Amino acid sequence: MSGRMMTQGRNLAEVLTGAVVLAVAAFFLVFAIGQSGRSFGTGGGGITLTAKFDRIDGLSAGADVRIGGVKVGSVVDQRIDPKTYLAVLKLRVDGGIDVPTDSSAEITSESLLGGKYVALVPGGADAMLRDGAEIGITQSAVSLESLLGRFIFSVTELTSANAQRNEGGATPATPATPAPATPAPARP
Repeated sequence: MSGRMMTQGRNLAEVLTGAVVLAVAAFFLVFAIGQSGRSFGTGGGGITLTAKFDRIDGLSAGADVRIGGVKVGSVVDQRIDPKTYLAVLKLRVDGGIDVPTDSSAEITSESLLGGKYVALVPGGADAMLRDGAEIGITQSAVSLESLLGRFIFSVTELTSANAQRNEGGATPATPATPAPATPAPARP
């Protein structure tokens, strides 16, 4: 009988140890989600806005929505408008934040290689956007690859034009030599 009680005691200790491990894991999961700025649901007390962009390169659902660099919401959904082929973002803005009707939304980067987020730039209108409203003024993401390609193309064009001009018989300009200085007359 003593052996049986020992086995039950060991099983109970294993179950309790497993429960503690699971509780610690759940705590770390909740802590990690809280520190990331994300939430378990869409939450209440805020408004949902939509905005249409030509391109949203690198922006995904869950990305921040910021005003003045401060997170005030997140991107809830993204889809393509089948008629206009514009990217449509659904933004969730926290309650207590009033967004004027003439505000704009732009997709910007945290840094050169950082993630992208939606920056809301409040306007000066007295009327505020309501739940479900659309932000009419938007600025799409700037593609770093496109900018780099344009820069390389323009440098190549410039180099090619200079080479053609030099091959066409024109000689490179030589700097002018300064005239010799004449001595000043002596004073009595």
